[in-house]
Amino acid sequence: MTKQKIAVLGPGSWGTALAQVLNDNGHEVRIWGNIPEQIDEINQHHTNSLYFKDIVLDENIVGYKDLNETLADVDAVLFVVPTKVTRLVAKQVAKALDHKVVVMHASKGLEPGTHERLSTILEEEIPTELRSEVVVVSGPSHAEETIVRDLTLITAASKDLETAKYVQKLFSNHYFRLYTNTDVIGVETAGALKNIIAVGAGALHGLGYGDNAKAAVITRGLAEITRLGVKLGADPLTYSGLSGVGDLIVTGTSIHSRNWRAGDALGRGEKLEDVERNMGMVIEGISTTKVAYEIAQELGVYMPITSAIYRSIYEGMDIKESILNMMSNELRSENEWH
Repeated sequence: MTKQKIAVLGPGSWGTALAQVLNDNGHEVRIWGNIPEQIDEINQHHTNSLYFKDIVLDENIVGYKDLNETLADVDAVLFVVPTKVTRLVAKQVAKALDHKVVVMHASKGLEPGTHERLSTILEEEIPTELRSEVVVVSGPSHAEETIVRDLTLITAASKDLETAKYVQKLFSNHYFRLYTNTDVIGVETAGALKNIIAVGAGALHGLGYGDNAKAAVITRGLAEITRLGVKLGADPLTYSGLSGVGDLIVTGTSIHSRNWRAGDALGRGEKLEDVERNMGMVIEGISTTKVAYEIAQELGVYMPITSAIYRSIYEGMDIKESILNMMSNELRSENEWH
């Protein structure tokens, strides 16, 4: 693939790791952020110490503060910003763009209030004459491992397979591989909803339960994610893939996962506001729990783990009582779908 110019919007941990992958592949990478000190650090010291203490970035990765400059002549734009600001940033991008680009996103969440997936937000806010079909980059991936070039396999999903293949070629190298998929609904719902299950898995650990309980919550979590996704129009097979069970395993079992860590802290009795303050990063599973609970209520989808986490976070129910009620009261056929 010939050298491409890529704008990465969001210099968080995942945005930084993906910027490095793209730079490793010989592309011109511009990373945009709205914290001037962070951009100055990237340009002057080639570090992003808020997220990675010991990593030195290639000096060819250039930080930008001005969005118009960032987007000038780029071939593709990668959104890696928190769910709650995706619409705002998309509006800014639509104003700043003066040519058509490939639009990608690598965030995982559902918008509070509207319940919309992120690709839908990007489709609504960026006119069709300025963008391709949106490509979702999602799967089992910790930024802390990708940044040290650990082996990572994830998914590029788009309604247009050719655009997904372009993104596949853009990112793929000896340590980072993408598989294509056309089930955008499945990939996005899997990526968003697994964060809720990861909070539950972390909570079980914090409460002192072992591997049996962990396996149970992950497996039953996958069942309820699939139930909701299929109701929304997803292909159930997607949930058996990298963006489904793969991402659920990595997020629901690892200390690298901020959602798992948040659940673990809640299980140990910490207050939510303290957990969020100490994390210093967005815990997408917290806001996604509310959105998923509301969608499940609206569509009549059985989601006991999501409901248990919701009651703990938003209704003040003791997390141990909430989770144990859910685990002990569920008497169903394993393959029941409704």
